[in-house]
Amino acid sequence: MITIRIGDTTIALTTNTPDMKLQVKGPTKHFLIDKGDPDISITTAWKELSKVTRGEKLFDSGSVWHLCRENGFFNFILTSSAFGSIPYKVARIGKDFTWGEVLFHAPYFNTDRPVYPLEYPLDELLLINYLAQGRGVDIHSCGLIDSSGQGHLFVGQSGAGKTTMARLWQDNPNVTILSDDRIVLRQLNGKIWMYGTPWHGEAMLSSPARSPLSRVYFLSRGPNNELVPMKASEGAARLFACIFPTFYNQKGLEFILGFLGELVKDIPCYELRFIPDKGVVEYIEGLRYQD
Repeated sequence: MITIRIGDTTIALTTNTPDMKLQVKGPTKHFLIDKGDPDISITTAWKELSKVTRGEKLFDSGSVWHLCRENGFFNFILTSSAFGSIPYKVARIGKDFTWGEVLFHAPYFNTDRPVYPLEYPLDELLLINYLAQGRGVDIHSCGLIDSSGQGHLFVGQSGAGKTTMARLWQDNPNVTILSDDRIVLRQLNGKIWMYGTPWHGEAMLSSPARSPLSRVYFLSRGPNNELVPMKASEGAARLFACIFPTFYNQKGLEFILGFLGELVKDIPCYELRFIPDKGVVEYIEGLRYQD
């Protein structure tokens, strides 16, 4: 068994096939734990997928995966031009996203070599949908814990400056970069918590640590380092533009909107206009002395 913990969510991977070897790749290795009661249980097996039934198509990513629904299951169908039209992997997941199976098309693989059943993007897809069942959100952002233990969330689409911000902070030995591209947010015990994920950006920074969220910054370049306070409604709208919503799940969307509404009531949101040098780090660190 392989056990992974991301965003306070424990995922257990097992195989029903005696000759199948499992492994974890890349930064996800930092999220391995020895044991734990699983929130999500996934079994794996080799399979012949040329005649696999897919069901009703719900969403097409336009890249390697699309999502179907069949007999109460959600089927993530993963294909690649490197292989052909037959899926190289199918994940059949129960409707509450707490259990399922991942099937590999055996003819495409050397079955003597180990495989990672949740290789990206399936790991993130699984967690996004699990969180949308009333548990939290995954957001396009850089997150860090500063030297005083405060959690800072820098939000923006690609090119906004998330990786730049992470690199400006990373040499500080008292700062933990949770991720330079994806952060999980959850509400536990009356607080909004931010969690690192293995899904990093160009800076390749990630950590399994967590912290209570203290501030949210929406990134934009400017002639000076400046914080512009933001109304709660605007903050919620801009957060929504940077999350990974489950458009095919109405209840999930309703939860996400409610979650973001609660977040902006409790956590101050700002537009951070910044110059991309070390001065912005000093500027932000200085803010805690003004609170």
